Amino acid sequence: MNAEIIAVGSELLLGQIVNTNAQFLSQQLAALGINVYFQTVVGDNAGRLEQAVKTAQTRANLIIFTGGLGPTKDDVTKETIARLLGRRLVIDEEALRAIEAYFARAHRPMTDNNKKQALVLEGATVLKNENGMAPGMALTVAGITYMLLPGPPKEMRPMFTRYGIPFLRAAFPLSGRIESRVLRFFGIGEAALETALADLIDAQSNPTIAPLAGDGEVTLRLTAKHRDEAEAQRLLDEAEAAILARVGRYCYGYDDETLFTKTSERLKERGWTIAAAESLTGGLFLEQLTAAPGASRIVQGGVVCYTNGVKQQVLGVPRPLLETDGAVSESCARVLAENVRSLCGADVGISFTGVAGPDPLEGHPPGTVYIGIAMRERGTAVRRLTLSGTRGDIRIRAAKYGCFLLLELLAADR
Repeated sequence: MNAEIIAVGSELLLGQIVNTNAQFLSQQLAALGINVYFQTVVGDNAGRLEQAVKTAQTRANLIIFTGGLGPTKDDVTKETIARLLGRRLVIDEEALRAIEAYFARAHRPMTDNNKKQALVLEGATVLKNENGMAPGMALTVAGITYMLLPGPPKEMRPMFTRYGIPFLRAAFPLSGRIESRVLRFFGIGEAALETALADLIDAQSNPTIAPLAGDGEVTLRLTAKHRDEAEAQRLLDEAEAAILARVGRYCYGYDDETLFTKTSERLKERGWTIAAAESLTGGLFLEQLTAAPGASRIVQGGVVCYTNGVKQQVLGVPRPLLETDGAVSESCARVLAENVRSLCGADVGISFTGVAGPDPLEGHPPGTVYIGIAMRERGTAVRRLTLSGTRGDIRIRAAKYGCFLLLELLAADR
């Protein structure tokens, strides 16, 4: 089975909402062993939707639509598909009764256009909408299966899970499974990672290896297909082992993990707490760390020490040090990390100082960053970095590097 997902709605093209439906459906179809080779977004226009459907018919035997099933004139999905397939639209009595009952409960009159939501393609299997009004539907014509689902995720997701998946399982011999695993890397660029794995990527077949870069990180998505889930996992394990043998030092996690959630997890495992002194990052590190659930177990506190006055008066950085070495220095990062740890009574103190830009500071170009990490009874380490990008890029990458360096130290301290 090769599927195409067609999302209908001008609001998607205008960027007013994000197409999370396609992501959800692709994940669900992958678990069923159905390939998704194309995702299409088209506005509320019958002509352009018709063109998109005709294109999809040449390359997919399962076409899933989301959106355009509502009561207004710009909801054109059902009418367009009916015209293309030469099918009538007929009232589904159960859906109509549910719509009438909704308006009765709400003590509101039901306008005639709301009856439109009860229309379904003649001969289609109706997919009940238990969280809204318009039902979904599915039917097969000339070897192609068409499934129409509502646009609101709160309606579409439970409908597809409860009724769409059983329909597909009953209609097709779905013998394969597609299993994916995401490896997350930091501290290595996309080009360097691909170079290190060039022969593995060139020889890929099953599983496939797909690199993706973003926000200073690189991910590798491994995808294996096999009728047996255990065998698919074995294929993924083999591919992962070959990759980590070469670039394992840069791999920090899997799937939806982030550097911040991983750091939180590692500190919880030890029962350790952390405090931060943030000059360059201005509180960004702790903002990201406290976004993870359970942050109160590990975060003691922190100081945004953006000025030299606060560095001296709150965190005890000696004035002579600031006058000789400067705020952007290894010695300043060291004192900040040690003193914020002591001030907050934490097991780990971390500091960030440097130049985010766009202008130089103390003779240092933008991207000059020092990160200090003071660990209880284990001394203090300071790392100098030269980062590139915009002011925002430098700040978030510095915060992420703080996590990555701390994870390295915690791993070495086992």
